[in-house]
Amino acid sequence: MKKDLIPVSGKVYLVGAGPGDPSLITVKGRHILESADSVLYDHLAADALVDLAPPQAERLYVGKKKSAHAFTQEEICALLIERARRGLTVVRLKGGDPFIFGRGGEEAEALADAGIPFEVVPGVTTPLGIAAYTGVPLTHREHTSAVTFVTGHAVDRIDWDKVGMSETLVIFMGLTTFPEIARELVSRGRSPETPAMAVRWATRPDQETLSGTLATLPGLIEQHAMKPPATIIVGEVVRLREKLDWYERLPLFGKRIVVTRARSQAGALSSRLESLGAAVIEIPAIEIQPAADYGQLDRAIANLPSYDYLIFTSANGVRFFVERLDQSASDFRSLRARICAIGPATRAAVESLHLKVDLMGKEYVAESLLESFAGHLLAGKRVLLPRAAAARDLVPAELARRGAQVDVVEAYRTILPELSAALPLNAAGILACDCITFTSSSTVQNFVSLAGADSLRGVPVASIGPITTRTARDLGIGVTIEAAEFTIEGLLDAVRRICETRVTPPSDQ
Repeated sequence: MKKDLIPVSGKVYLVGAGPGDPSLITVKGRHILESADSVLYDHLAADALVDLAPPQAERLYVGKKKSAHAFTQEEICALLIERARRGLTVVRLKGGDPFIFGRGGEEAEALADAGIPFEVVPGVTTPLGIAAYTGVPLTHREHTSAVTFVTGHAVDRIDWDKVGMSETLVIFMGLTTFPEIARELVSRGRSPETPAMAVRWATRPDQETLSGTLATLPGLIEQHAMKPPATIIVGEVVRLREKLDWYERLPLFGKRIVVTRARSQAGALSSRLESLGAAVIEIPAIEIQPAADYGQLDRAIANLPSYDYLIFTSANGVRFFVERLDQSASDFRSLRARICAIGPATRAAVESLHLKVDLMGKEYVAESLLESFAGHLLAGKRVLLPRAAAARDLVPAELARRGAQVDVVEAYRTILPELSAALPLNAAGILACDCITFTSSSTVQNFVSLAGADSLRGVPVASIGPITTRTARDLGIGVTIEAAEFTIEGLLDAVRRICETRVTPPSDQ
């Protein structure tokens, strides 16, 4: 056979996405997603996991909800085979674990029959996620040593005499049929007082849990209008929830918090909010881009030994300055200037380069940095200030007034993102949130350009500091609370105070 006639074959990975929280995916699953050519994903796979695939990768939704199938199972298998035969690395991203009621076995069989190489990457199955995030261990030495997993969508096909008396019974896809299941269990001798609970969207900030007994849980499900997807656990271990539940007791559990930072920088704030139980909605109202023209910065770097002070006003300024320095003929050995910084995040960015910060104000605003120059003679001194293209002129103006020669050079730009990049940006989503956060004047200004100040009527607003607060109020946005310390940690504390005390938003918006 000629070389160019040899059939090309890719590989299919059946990857478990875990129970809902995207951080629970396995390390191997994450690595495979990051190198995928095509991702076929389910309804239960988190968007954050799909986004791990390279930008150029195909993303195809093949999810199946009750009575709403994007593709049949046969069509999904055909899609996997066709893409693999084109030589692609294909990820079939499935909620929970592929081999626990995920029909992964059927897909693996189809791939094997077609001669397609495949690999199965297990995931945290939903019952394990429920056990961890509701405080209900599926096994416990004093309560149970046996667990049974059963599907509940076809009640008449289950031998309830055989499985119904299992010490811990986990029922998948049984929410709508649970009244019938409960009757079957009780009719076979299980006590109607047996503890039982239903959990929807397990491990996510919108996790919903209903606890009762075999006798009461069907009514609770109807009363609270709980909808699929949900999993039910029956057994004495459910009693431990009251003692061991930790997730739903987190201070921000179930709270919807909007983060308006640039997508590339939202991670630090978002991850901290999520660690406190919040559901984070990222609406990036700002985008960080390289400078439009690096001529001024390049000339400043070429003359780096001539500067007496180097001022950084943000971690972005540090990052872009260093990137440009790396592309020049110079390095930090040319630096003789004293290094100045505004705020701990900027200081940390400098110190990560194994450099010391010589001057930093007690408060994390420009005014405080200027106070730190009080004992310095600035007449004739040269100051380099690499910063955003548009920023406050307070620092360079005051230093120049005191006799310094200040070179303000563009290191990066902050721009208004495309509206599509700021999704989900809609009035309903914003109004349903518990708090919106602003970390700079630019995020406020751009948010108003994208959505208008009126979109925040009645919404609690948390500001990182006085400059951001002033901008918000000038634009007609009432600030509910301002961080006591002008840092991300200070902003987190402010958000907690809003959510814990249910502060009423100001009426002067």
